[in-house]
Amino acid sequence: MLTAITKNGKKLCLGYDYKKESLLSLRSKEDFFCPICGESVLLKLGDHRIFHFAHKRGGTCREFYDHESIYHLDGKRQLYQWLIKQNIPAVLEYFDKEIQQRPDILFKFNGKKYALEYQCSPIPEEIFSKRTKTYLENDYIPLWIIASRHLQLKQRDIDTLSNFHYLFLRSSLPGTFFIPSYCPEKQHFHLVESITPFSIKNAFTQHSFYSPDRLEISSLLTPKPQKRIYMPKWKTEMDRIIQNMIRYSDQHKKKFLLEIYNNCLNPFLLPPEIGLPVPHSILIQTPPVIWQTYVYLDLLSHKKPSDFITMQEMKEHLNRRVKRHEVVSRHLPQVSHLNPLLAVIEYLLYLTKLGILSKVGETCFQVKEKIWIPHSNRERDESMVRFNQKHGSLCKIINEN
Repeated sequence: MLTAITKNGKKLCLGYDYKKESLLSLRSKEDFFCPICGESVLLKLGDHRIFHFAHKRGGTCREFYDHESIYHLDGKRQLYQWLIKQNIPAVLEYFDKEIQQRPDILFKFNGKKYALEYQCSPIPEEIFSKRTKTYLENDYIPLWIIASRHLQLKQRDIDTLSNFHYLFLRSSLPGTFFIPSYCPEKQHFHLVESITPFSIKNAFTQHSFYSPDRLEISSLLTPKPQKRIYMPKWKTEMDRIIQNMIRYSDQHKKKFLLEIYNNCLNPFLLPPEIGLPVPHSILIQTPPVIWQTYVYLDLLSHKKPSDFITMQEMKEHLNRRVKRHEVVSRHLPQVSHLNPLLAVIEYLLYLTKLGILSKVGETCFQVKEKIWIPHSNRERDESMVRFNQKHGSLCKIINEN
């Protein structure tokens, strides 16, 4: 830990750049105590490790300071200094007795109270969610920052993100999502942005790197969106998902395939209007090509031109699929207020831009033309050509919404 209390009740914070000589002198004449449990602690001043306090062997205060790594200590110290240099009121290792939680850093910005947690080791989702919920219920805005060493780029613009990674997902502007991380060794922020999942674990992403002196807190909380998905590459991934679904089919995939076969659909001949990238699809763990096929079957396949699709129908369709576990919501504690129905609405809005639907008022869509279902590879290629013509060209960058 980086904070302790002296005999006379003063707080000593090692988040500041103390000289070793000054701390050696202070250690020779002072005793230090844990601010939480009151036990005596040792001031460690090694030559190769960050200065820190440590409980003596046999101490009982392990809940808040158990096995903190040097990587973690150095990271939260650098983050604390980053805030202080911006003249942002911040407290390192503040313990809130009422909620029995201790964020790594408490700070205030624009009249709001933030609890910054720098997480370097995996923790159970239940603990993450409980801490986040407690912060929100007590007027804190949680700001979880993951250690950069947990992020590994799979390809230039594709990441493999686990459920643990998604716990750190934040929303800056409507429909924009990002994961903040920090590396104390390289001393830079690493933002994973423009996250658009195409499968349970894989997503198109963009990466930005900033040194602390080039990134202000406002830019970390609300980074500028960068939506850059090339439709040809997206469609390639959609095709790969279908191929893998046929090759490695589990119980849920078999159920999906059986349903589309029963509705006279061929998984290899799905129209290009099914499986499109929409911002809030991140709220749904089920791949877009699957949940959008369900939207087609439930809301579009039986409709004729001039028929309406109501908000009530959308809700009933989604709730039924979720209840059957055919559509699975993603666990996102920091954006839990967002409803996966937003993804369905965005998909229908996308279809309005393709001329399939038209929007009527705030809660209704009207069918303008039916989605044409290919019955051969030639017809599928023709439908793709028409689809691409509506977007300009195959290489056009999608910047929807």
